[in-house]
Amino acid sequence: MEVALTGTVHRLRDKATESEKITINLGYIDLGHIDLLVQEGFYSNRTDLIRTAIRNQIATHADVVKKSILRHTLELGMRFYSRTDLETIQASGSKLNIQVIGLVTIAADVTPDLALAAIESITVLGALQASDPVKAALADRIH
Repeated sequence: MEVALTGTVHRLRDKATESEKITINLGYIDLGHIDLLVQEGFYSNRTDLIRTAIRNQIATHADVVKKSILRHTLELGMRFYSRTDLETIQASGSKLNIQVIGLVTIAADVTPDLALAAIESITVLGALQASDPVKAALADRIH
């Protein structure tokens, strides 16, 4: 049996842009411990240790995170909104309340006026990628 897929497939960005750079300050002793663990071969580099530590903490609190996602009705992952998506929402007379843990991307060809007409609010725990004019237009709706 053959199944026809509908919808639009959006190419995901290359791995280099699938992450967000953060900066942290560490004490010299903590940094020394990290370097020692890297030197002893437990981790390939500082970043590897820090990512592993973060993932371990997320796993430790997985039940609390799952309950919070359900309570706040958050989507988990990457959500892409095309110009067509937002025009469809606008034409229906409704507005989006976007709530995502992960990445929200609003297409580059979306105008500030269209974004205002189609989006009521945005809550992103992670990163929002949109043009500067769209971000500026939605500034009071981004939480």
